[in-house]
Amino acid sequence: MTRHKHPFVPYTPPRLSPEESLARGQELYRLLDRRRSVRWFSPDPVPLEAIETAVRIANTAPSGAHHQPWTFVATADPDVKRAVREAAEVEERKFYRERNAPDWHAALARLETDEHKEFLEVAPWLVVAFAQKSTPLPDGSLRKNYYVNESVGIACGMFITALHTMGLATLTHTPNPMGFLNEVFERPVTERPYILFPVGYPAPDCEVPDLDRKPLAEALVVHAPLPRE
Repeated sequence: MTRHKHPFVPYTPPRLSPEESLARGQELYRLLDRRRSVRWFSPDPVPLEAIETAVRIANTAPSGAHHQPWTFVATADPDVKRAVREAAEVEERKFYRERNAPDWHAALARLETDEHKEFLEVAPWLVVAFAQKSTPLPDGSLRKNYYVNESVGIACGMFITALHTMGLATLTHTPNPMGFLNEVFERPVTERPYILFPVGYPAPDCEVPDLDRKPLAEALVVHAPLPRE
């Protein structure tokens, strides 16, 4: 048995048969393949417990040195949502009307997005994922965090998966710059906004762009030859 200098506990998850393992994976794929980013939301309320559950799931994500360098801040306050929308639209107007980014604008054309972000007020919840560049400790010092972008990105992916599994929709909204979110939500300078998520049910008349996902043949390269039977 290995001797450890720090606490360890046994990890013995159930071993699935290849058939059950594959069946579970295929079922998850069928579920997630129906996920779409949504910009038309219903104002119907979503219980706080759903947001809490999604963040609990996000908290299971791996992270650099297990520092878990994220904070999820949620609000259903209409005044706060309005303030977020107004500030976001200021930055979005600059991007769509003033910024010289023809390639980026062309890439977005088929999504038909513009500076108007009504969904930030319509969705019952706004959730902002903040990335902790460093974490304040009780003694007043700062702990450096590692692989922050990677860690927070994985947690956000699991947050999105959790919402979709619960029948909710969201959008990864990233107005640039996003420093106004620190001010609105009174977050410390050790944190930076990573993604702004409107969360709710899709509107009854919701539409999404007709897009295709990258086929497996383009997403996967099997480098080593498969073992012979």
